[in-house]
Amino acid sequence: MSEKGRRPPRLRATRGTAGGTTRGAKGAAPRGTAGGKRATAAPGRATRKPGSARKRRADRKPPSPRRSRGGPVRRALRFVARLVWGFTWRVGLIVALLIGGGVAYYYATLPSLDELLDGRPRGSVTMLDREDRIFAWRGAQFGGAVTADGVSPHLRNAVIATEDRRFPLHPGIDPIGIAGAIRINLSEGRGPLEGHGGSTITQQTAKLLCLGNRFDKARHDSERAYEAACRETTLWRKAREALYAMAMEIAYSKDEILALYLNRAYMGGGAYGAEAAAQRFFGKPAATLDPAEAAMLAGLLTAPTALAPSTNLQRSRDRAAVVIRLMEAQGYLTEAEAATALATPASLSEAAEARAGGYFADWLMSSTPEYLTRDTTEDVLIRTTLDRDIQQAAEEALTEVFETEVREGSEAQAAIVVMSADGAVRGMVGGRAMRVSGVFNRATQAKRQTGSAFKPFVYATALELGWAHDDVVEDEPLTLDIPGSGAWSPENYTDDFAGPVTLTEALARSLNIPAVKVSERVGRENVRRVAADFGLVSDLAAGPALALGASESTLLEMTGAYAGILNGGSSVAPYGITDLRLKGDDTALLDNSGGIGERVIREEAARELIYMMEKVVSEGSGRRARLEGREAAGKTGTTQAARDAWFVGFTADYVTGVWMGYDDNTPLTGVTGGGLPAEIWQETMARVHADMPPRPLPMMRPPPPEQVRPAADDPAAREVGETVLDQVLQDMFGGDGRR
Repeated sequence: MSEKGRRPPRLRATRGTAGGTTRGAKGAAPRGTAGGKRATAAPGRATRKPGSARKRRADRKPPSPRRSRGGPVRRALRFVARLVWGFTWRVGLIVALLIGGGVAYYYATLPSLDELLDGRPRGSVTMLDREDRIFAWRGAQFGGAVTADGVSPHLRNAVIATEDRRFPLHPGIDPIGIAGAIRINLSEGRGPLEGHGGSTITQQTAKLLCLGNRFDKARHDSERAYEAACRETTLWRKAREALYAMAMEIAYSKDEILALYLNRAYMGGGAYGAEAAAQRFFGKPAATLDPAEAAMLAGLLTAPTALAPSTNLQRSRDRAAVVIRLMEAQGYLTEAEAATALATPASLSEAAEARAGGYFADWLMSSTPEYLTRDTTEDVLIRTTLDRDIQQAAEEALTEVFETEVREGSEAQAAIVVMSADGAVRGMVGGRAMRVSGVFNRATQAKRQTGSAFKPFVYATALELGWAHDDVVEDEPLTLDIPGSGAWSPENYTDDFAGPVTLTEALARSLNIPAVKVSERVGRENVRRVAADFGLVSDLAAGPALALGASESTLLEMTGAYAGILNGGSSVAPYGITDLRLKGDDTALLDNSGGIGERVIREEAARELIYMMEKVVSEGSGRRARLEGREAAGKTGTTQAARDAWFVGFTADYVTGVWMGYDDNTPLTGVTGGGLPAEIWQETMARVHADMPPRPLPMMRPPPPEQVRPAADDPAAREVGETVLDQVLQDMFGGDGRR
């Protein structure tokens, strides 16, 4: 066999003759030596025995089934993990970029802080009484901008303790607070975003800013729709709100964000911001609030309308107590300070507690140009004619009579107007509910038939045309033919006839037939003109029933017309504003020094008419209105079926009108103008004049007639006795003709 084709010999170690191994030269080929001997193994290497590799492979244990399956599972898990991680970081990066882009966008749109402090869509109206004391607010009140360190520290702490206790720490959103709110909502059976929102003060401020969207008439149907859009609670809206909040945290400091919140938050009672609320409820600046007052304002933030102390003081105090305990728990109040605040809860200021003149304020708001009141974009200050003492007197008088003279549960209503002779309204009550606003005002809005309260204008026309107070007219059956209606026969309330009576007697006893006769003789058109010139601007009846008060009028108009009689016969325009200007301006936009207009009747005629009306109170159907030690004049009025009862009258100082009836025209039971309305008038005027010296009425004073004592059996004596008896019966049963 050739050398080339032989298999190479295996290497094995051999022993040398000298007791050691024979080492082959380094790098020598594994072949035999020149002596024909086989090469030995390289030093340090074990000599492989034939078949040793196969033996080792055969001796190796086979892999367990678990290990053989585990390899692919681990590889699959590693693959899934790599896939999830790759997806997660890519999505996270995209979300981070979107969040960063949204925050950057809102950051770029944020204006300077000063532009955001007053965000009211409309201005406010503040009303002062005749002594320059605030008595009413309307519109969106803003007392001026405050800073976080300019308000009382108690208010700052109360707001943080109540609304966002981690406010100094978070970046605009509070994940812990959101998680807690969701947990509470779910545990209470609501949706995760329903109820508790977990919003931070920054997020609430973002909502108050409407995420930078301002009211625009071209884009929003109304302010109500705009505000509803700003209060949306959808998930998308919440996400945008969070972005806006984070942008605010970058643009403004914590103190600036808190200042925004304290200036823009609505706190009830028409007050926007801490300063307006402090002035509105406590009559003091926000910088001087004590812990109890601060806690009350902070408590309003959750439900300002329902918790407003002017609406429900006890409910507001209960909420304030919760806030005080939170302040104590978070270290803002010591135990002693919290105990003091709980023991002496906040009280309303005198103006806020009184809530005087709600009807009066509503009347001014409705009778003044809208751009200066309801739709004003500026803050307006109005000085008015209201007298708080007179207002209180009218309210107390109405309450007194209804509590003592009217059956419990009666739904009868009443209204009162008190004014000076020049038309300056001093007090107004538009219904039995006193401290209200925005409700139906029966003094200015209810047009009702006047009944015999209209008769003074019939006699005013006659006196102006030359008649005299002692002229005689026959009270007898009368029938008039009315074209298109047929015969009409007026009747007296007592269904009898008094015969010849003077004008003074006819008015004092409120006889109907003499009033119709006088009206027909002087001319209905003349009567209509005189009444209209005195201020009865409502449509006046065209027929002969005009003399009996078939026309409708408001109580304010009637009281103003009587004021024209008191001031000597000149017309009067009732007014309530003496000065209107923008806050901070020295120039008045409206100025009114009086409501007296043109003369309607001669002063002599007015003085004679006042004399006749004084007899109504001192001797006639209005005797329940008499004032002890003071002259008064007036006229009763009761309409057909007693649906309306009136008493309007005056002293030398004030004119007061009273109306009573049902809103649905249900007839009154046992009530005439000489009854309860006269009593309400008397109670009101007695209080109004309590500290005033008596002054005589500006009336004519005819010389007393010669007194001739008739014999006991003289027919004249019997007639006088019958007249007195009639008066007694009339007073007992409230009869006063069709008054």
